Amino acid sequence: MSTFRSIVFSSVIAGFIVGLIVAAVQQFGTVPLILRAEVYEKAAEHKHEAAAPPQVTLVHDHADHDHGAEAWEPRDGLERNLYTAGANILTAIGFALLLGGFLAVRSGATGEPISWHEGLMWGLAGFAVFTLAPGLGLPPELPGVPAAPLLSRQIWWTTAVLATSAGLGLIVFRRSMPAAIAGVVLIMLPHLIGAPELEHVETNVPSSLSHQFVVAVTLTSLVFWSLLGGLTSAAFAYFDRPASA
Repeated sequence: MSTFRSIVFSSVIAGFIVGLIVAAVQQFGTVPLILRAEVYEKAAEHKHEAAAPPQVTLVHDHADHDHGAEAWEPRDGLERNLYTAGANILTAIGFALLLGGFLAVRSGATGEPISWHEGLMWGLAGFAVFTLAPGLGLPPELPGVPAAPLLSRQIWWTTAVLATSAGLGLIVFRRSMPAAIAGVVLIMLPHLIGAPELEHVETNVPSSLSHQFVVAVTLTSLVFWSLLGGLTSAAFAYFDRPASA
């Protein structure tokens, strides 16, 4: 029970801190790029509406006509920033719980306390599994950039994450040549199959802007996972000390 409490406490504290830091980093990195891309997206929508042929309505009956409510989205400024920070905090806490579970198992197996150095390595492994490997096939996309069907992308992304985590596990924990070869094959397999993509993409979002977004998202994710691994391990070691004693 004390170990479970250590996992929860360390995950909540580390996730809250990392979520706030990443939200601040995003204000200078990804958010300005998203706002610029939304300008191109809205311009393309207005252009499409202007090019569409006019439609003549012969009868307009309010009883039969449903205007429908537009999809809700937070207002720009403080409201949008608060929702972004909240989403980052919840995401960080969720991944910190996952890291905390691995750290607890690792500490129980070795009988030694977890150092922040080891936590940092676990964080970098999370970066490789959840960002680097899937991003090679499905890079982050800005608003206004067409993409393959969502379900096919989700299936490929999940496959890449599972294959990469299993491959890294074979390489790091088995430490034998056959296991290392199998691990490399597993890591390469999703990319050999290929990620789903459209044959032809038409967008007015500049390619340079998309490139900047990919770099910004990748660097932000690196900060996220590095801090999450180090802080989660440090907090877990602190809360787990009474149980160890």
